Parts: sequence; C-alpha cells; structure tokens
Amino acid sequence: MRIALVGAGAFGEKHLDALAKIEGVEVTSLVGRTLEKTQAIADKYGIGHVTEDLEDSLARSDVDAVILCTPTQMHASQAIACMDAGKHVEVEIPLADNWADAQAVMAKQRETGLVCMVGHTRRFNPSHQWVHNRIKAGELAIQQMDVQTYFFRRTNTNAKGEPRSWTDHLLWHHAAHTVDLFQYQTGEKVMVAQAIEGPHHPDLGIAMDMSIQLKTETGKICTLSLSFNNDGPLGTFFRYICDNGTYIARYDDLVTGREEPVDVSGVDVSINGIELQDREFIAAIREGREPNSSVAQVLPCYEVLYRLEQGMK
Repeated sequence: MRIALVGAGAFGEKHLDALAKIEGVEVTSLVGRTLEKTQAIADKYGIGHVTEDLEDSLARSDVDAVILCTPTQMHASQAIACMDAGKHVEVEIPLADNWADAQAVMAKQRETGLVCMVGHTRRFNPSHQWVHNRIKAGELAIQQMDVQTYFFRRTNTNAKGEPRSWTDHLLWHHAAHTVDLFQYQTGEKVMVAQAIEGPHHPDLGIAMDMSIQLKTETGKICTLSLSFNNDGPLGTFFRYICDNGTYIARYDDLVTGREEPVDVSGVDVSINGIELQDREFIAAIREGREPNSSVAQVLPCYEVLYRLEQGMK
C-alpha cells in the first residue's frame, strides 16, 4: 500500500510514526506548505518524493491512497480531488467546516465507491473501544456523557507550538469528536442539540468558549464544555456515567470514576489511537469494505454541528 501524506505538520508526523508500524505500507510522497521544512521531514522518514502541490502527488502512479492532515478549510475540496484522481482518502477530523461541503464529500464517495474515511480518532482510542465493547455486550448503558475539551490557545499555533496558517474552531473541529462519539457509543441519533458561545476573539474571529447540550431519542444526554481560554490541564476528558459504573477516558487511557486504572492493553493490537485509525484505513482498502468512521458513518455528526451553528446565529 503506497501512501501520500499531505500536511507535514504536528499531526502529519503522528501519522508517519503510525504508518511506519503497519506492515506492507510505504509513504511514497509527502506534501507540505514549504519545501524546505517538508524536505526535512521527508529525510527523517525516508520519503522519496516531496512537493508543495497535492496535484503532483495525485498524478503519481506510486500513490494508492492519501492521508490529509491539512488545514480544516481545505479538507473537503482536497478529499474530493483525491477521489476524482482515483485515490482512496483518509481525511483528518473535521471532514469540513460547513454542512454543504460535508454533503459534497459524501456525494463524491457514493459516485466513486472509493474508501473515504474521516479521522474520528476517539472511535479507535483503546479507552473508548473498551467502553464500546462493553456497551455492545450489554454490560453498560450510557446515561450521560460529560466532556471537557480545554486548551490555552490565543494565537494560531499547532500542537508543537509552531505558527499555523489557518484558524482552529471549537465547534467544527473539537466538538466533532464528542458529537460523533456520543452517537457512536449510544447507537442513537441526537434529537435535541443546543449550544451557546462566548465572545469572539478580536483577532482570530472565533468563539473562545462554548457550551453544548445533546439528547438522544431515548433520553441519553451529553454535556460538552469547550475553551481556548483554559490555563490548566489541557486536552479532552470524557466522563461516561453509566447504569453500571462510571469511567473517565483521557485519550488512550481509562480509569474508573474513582480514578482506578482500567487495563486497556488487550483491547486492540496497539494502544495508540492514531495507529489503530490508520490500520483501519489500510485494512478497509485491502479488504474492499467500508471502514469504521467512513464518511457515511460520521455524516450525522456534521448535520448536528450544522444544527448547533444555526441555533447560535
């Protein structure tokens, strides 16, 4: 399986590390914003082709599939371009920053029949997989999910503290993780969705704080708080309040409500969510099947995000 990776930033490197652990996979092309920095990353990972232009990679015969780790605003158009070129595509979360673009990607996938997967990593983190497996086995039922997504980010910087060329978004990016996970874990559609946001940043032009409430058809609820103003523990913390226990997931780690560690090492072949996500993408292509976190499976999340956005106008 020959892969082109587009976006040689902080998250791009996480995917390169993950792909290096998957048998029979070679990254043959690397696309970045600046040639010098991209070449340095290519040298580090032994990638032969470097370019600043996605079209260069899509035209290559040694590219079977593409992983997009580019700015949010480019995801939909680039995913469509990849499928137009006959390439399977995994696009990092979020699929799009508006409902129309999300629907356009779905339409292109249906037209081409290619694998189009979205990087909703929470589906793959061993912590969330452990909870999901117990729900499927009938051992747990979610009553409420209480989620905090907190960062301290008042400038356009990435996870490595480097300048970004684009603006992040609490609703269309960070809330997408939780909205999708809530529907995935409950197996139910969100029927009630409401949100409020705080003041917009004078330079970034986005809300720096947001509160979201969701309710499913049988009354399961989710409370999500998001902030770019939080100067404290950073990241996303999921509290599952269930009929038979409480669990707190912090990325790949899981504890009970009393902070007792839960062993998730046997849940999957790795304890790295990004690696497991990429393994699913490769496996779906090889097996000719729909992947977990396909564009079709995550599209209801983006419809809810659109409803939330409309409600805040």
